[in-house]
Formats: sequence, structure tokens, C-alpha cells
Amino acid sequence: MFDLGQTIRRKRPTLTPMIDVVFLLLVFFMLAARFGSDQTLSVSAPSPMASTYTGAPRLIEVDDQNRLFLNGQMMQVDALIPAVMQLMTAPNDVVVLRPKSGTQVQSLVKAMTVLRDNGIDTIALVGHRDAP
Repeated sequence: MFDLGQTIRRKRPTLTPMIDVVFLLLVFFMLAARFGSDQTLSVSAPSPMASTYTGAPRLIEVDDQNRLFLNGQMMQVDALIPAVMQLMTAPNDVVVLRPKSGTQVQSLVKAMTVLRDNGIDTIALVGHRDAP
């Protein structure tokens, strides 16, 4: 008979090194990930003693493309703040902020942040109503 020699048994691959590599990659990406910093936006309900609206109209609208409109006229942010300030008679005058249809909340928050960063703290947020 023929002697074919000794049969070699194939080793089964071990998964331990691959699991170790995946675990190390997971740990690396978890440590390297930059977690977003939370920001807060304080919103308070109007007080019953709040003064009535006086003076020129100060309606700022935000649309779905992050454009800002002051009394219906589109404006850039750097021109918007001085224009609003000219319409105000006192630092605590109310500025009305209204989102147009389809505006995302983030766009509205950005507009509120810009106004507050420039000293306009009395903001009345009103909802948008589509025409019937």
C-alpha cells in the first residue's frame, strides 16, 4: 500500500486577537470622540406687570434658509442689529421674533442667540400662522 505520510490537521483560526483589536479600536474612538457641549437658552414667561408694546414695529422673521427679515426686509446679521437698535426707544423694548413656515428650531435659536449677544434681551417669540 501507499504511504501518504502523516495527515496534517489544520488549526482553526482563533478569534481572540481580532476581538482584542476591535475592542482597542472601540476604546480609541470613544476617547477620541468630541462630545458636544450643551448650551442652555433661558426662556421666561412674560410677567403680568410687563409693559405694553410701544414704538415702531420691530418684527424679526427667520426663514427656513437662516435668512433674517426686519419688518419684511431681508437683512444681514451685521446690519440687522443696528437697524433694530434704531427702532428701539429704550434698552428693554420688546422685539418680536417669528419663524416663517418650515423654519427649524436651530435657526430660531441662532437668531435668539445673536439678539441676546448684542444686548437685546426682551424678545417675544410668536408662532407662524399659515394663511387659509
